[in-house]
Amino acid sequence: MPFIHILSVAAFVLQQHRVPLVTEEVAREALLSFVSSKCCYGSTAAGDLIIQELKQQTLCRYRLETFSESRISEWTFQPFTNQSVDGPQRGTSPRLWDIKVQVPPMFQEDTRKFQVPHSSLVKECHKCHGRGRYKCSGCHGSGMVRCPSCSGAKRKAKQSRRCQMCSGSGRRRCSTCSGRGSKTCATCKGEKRLLHFIQLVIMWKNSLFEFVSEHRLNCPRELLAKAKGESLFKDENTAVYPIVDFPLREISLASQRGIAEHSAALSPRARVLQQRQTIELIPVTEVHYWYRGQTYVYYIYGTDHRVHVVDYPDRYCFGCTII
Repeated sequence: MPFIHILSVAAFVLQQHRVPLVTEEVAREALLSFVSSKCCYGSTAAGDLIIQELKQQTLCRYRLETFSESRISEWTFQPFTNQSVDGPQRGTSPRLWDIKVQVPPMFQEDTRKFQVPHSSLVKECHKCHGRGRYKCSGCHGSGMVRCPSCSGAKRKAKQSRRCQMCSGSGRRRCSTCSGRGSKTCATCKGEKRLLHFIQLVIMWKNSLFEFVSEHRLNCPRELLAKAKGESLFKDENTAVYPIVDFPLREISLASQRGIAEHSAALSPRARVLQQRQTIELIPVTEVHYWYRGQTYVYYIYGTDHRVHVVDYPDRYCFGCTII
């Protein structure tokens, strides 16, 4: 299997694309912006805290996207309304993968259904046996039901006058079928016949493999997976090859593992249309600060300086719902 060697390129880019270091001023501004967006966070601590230490590290995030297409066929039906029937008499139905369809934009998931040419036939509705209607289950075809007010006794209990709801008849018109004794068949919509055909279901899926390089900071990994980063490497083609000789060996191994996993998972049942692999630099800063006699920590991650707070000291709640 071919491999992509990017050692010299990556080393150069790593030197030329250094993510700017987070200063104390930037760290404080990021925290102030964060607390201002939270209803239960006060800004006093963010304004008065004393920053003691900034631990900074730049991570690498590898992503592999595989855009694939899978197809299945299934018999289905719809009411027959005398429309044109494209049946076997017009030719042999094509094989599923021979049917040409418009592919959605790459890496955008979608599901579409198509009628397979020359697969249609008309049959009597199996639900109503071609009658278009069926006996009402509420009144068993009579159109009338026992009066719910007097329970069919024509008079209410301990009353001499006749029941006003049913006018003393003990029965009322069935509300289920409006007194007709039958209902329109829900399967054929009263058309009596059904058009059966093979339906092609096409599913476009974007499979994702992600890996974040090891780091010494305690920032949650799920946040780093979503963080905004600086692009370091991008490779897109109908099939991409594993990366080797990257300065961080774990990234090379992740690339090989991701491509192998996608190939094993998709090859038996889907066709790969496009693949894209990227490497991004993700800056992370662990901020240690002092406030009113205690030390606290928060994290700044991503090139857009998102904040994750571990235990903010100026936090309160007056019955609001925290989502």
